[in-house]
Amino acid sequence: MVEDLDPTSADAGVPAHFGDPMREQRLLETAAGVIDRSNREVIAVPGEERASWLHTLTTQHLSDLSANQGSELLVLSPNGHVEHHAYITEDGTTAWLDTEPGAGAGLLRYLEMMRFFTKVEPRDATSELAVLSVVGPAAADLFPDLGAPRVGAVPGPKFAAGSVPPEPTSLYSVREFEGGLARRVPLGVDLLVPREAKTSVIEKLGVPRAGLWAYEAVRVAARTPRLGWETDHRTIPAEAGLIATGVHLDKGCYRGQETVARVHHLGRPPRRLVLLHFDGVASDHPPAKGTPVELDGRAVGFVGTAVRHHELGMIALAVLKRNVADDARLTVGESAAAIDTA
Repeated sequence: MVEDLDPTSADAGVPAHFGDPMREQRLLETAAGVIDRSNREVIAVPGEERASWLHTLTTQHLSDLSANQGSELLVLSPNGHVEHHAYITEDGTTAWLDTEPGAGAGLLRYLEMMRFFTKVEPRDATSELAVLSVVGPAAADLFPDLGAPRVGAVPGPKFAAGSVPPEPTSLYSVREFEGGLARRVPLGVDLLVPREAKTSVIEKLGVPRAGLWAYEAVRVAARTPRLGWETDHRTIPAEAGLIATGVHLDKGCYRGQETVARVHHLGRPPRRLVLLHFDGVASDHPPAKGTPVELDGRAVGFVGTAVRHHELGMIALAVLKRNVADDARLTVGESAAAIDTA
C-alpha cells in the first residue's frame, strides 16, 4: 500500500504496486491494466438546475451537458488561482464530481456556500462510489461503445468572440457500468462503481492489476498535471496546462475569469509546465514533491510529481518560470536536470 512505503503521502489507501512496478508500467503502455484509485473523493450534485448552476460557478461550459457525457472543470479564486479541479460525469439525474484525495470537503463547502435558492442538493458521495481506472491502448477495446475523448484546440490570443463552440472544451463519453458509470478519458477509461462492489468489478474486468506508481509514471510521461502536485497556492490555469481540458475561454462570467482572459490574450503566463529528465548520476531516487528547481544557484521553479519510468529513467513534471530557456542547465537537489522539448 502507498502508506506502507510513504506514510506522509496524500495517496494513502490504495496499492502502490503488486511486486514489479516496471512490469506494471509496461503493461499500461502496451496492453491494459486496472488501477485502484478509490482514494479519490466524490461529490454528487442532483437537482434540476445542476447544469446551469455548475456552468456559472466553474471554468467549463456545462449549461448543455447531457446524460452520458463527462468533462473537466476548475474552480478559481477571485484572483484566478486554481482552487479545485474535478472530473464531471453526468448520468441524466445527477452530476458526479470526482476530485483529489483530501480535496472533496473544500469543494463541497464551496458548492454549499453558492447554493442560494438553486434547485441542487450537493453531497459527499465518497462512501457511495469508488474510482477505478483501466489504462492502456487496449482499454478502449473493453469499452468499444465509448467514443474517443475529444479535447478542443485552444484558440490563439485575441480570438474573435463566438469562435469557440458553446460546449465543453473536453468531452468524454459515458455509459452505465456495473451499477455505476464508465467514462472514456485520454489515459483510458475511468470507472465510478459502487464502493462495495469494487473488488467484484476488478475481477469481472479480467485485466491484470497495476499499482498507483505505474499509473503516475504513465501520467507524468503524458504530461498530465494533477491538482496539488503540479499546482500551488498561486497557480493559474495557463501555467499548469489546464486550459485545453478545463477552461472555456469564451463563456459567461465566473470567478477568476478576468485573470484567465488577461493572461491568455497577453500570451505570457508567468510560469509553465515542463517535463524534466534527471541524469541519475548523483542520486537514483526521484526528488520529493516541492523540491526546488535551481538555475545557477537560484530557485526557478518546483518539482511536482517525480517518478522512475521504465524507459525514460527518472523524470518529473515541474513548474518553472517562463523565462527559463529550454536548454538551461538545471539542478534539483544533487541531480542535474534538463527540459524535454519534444
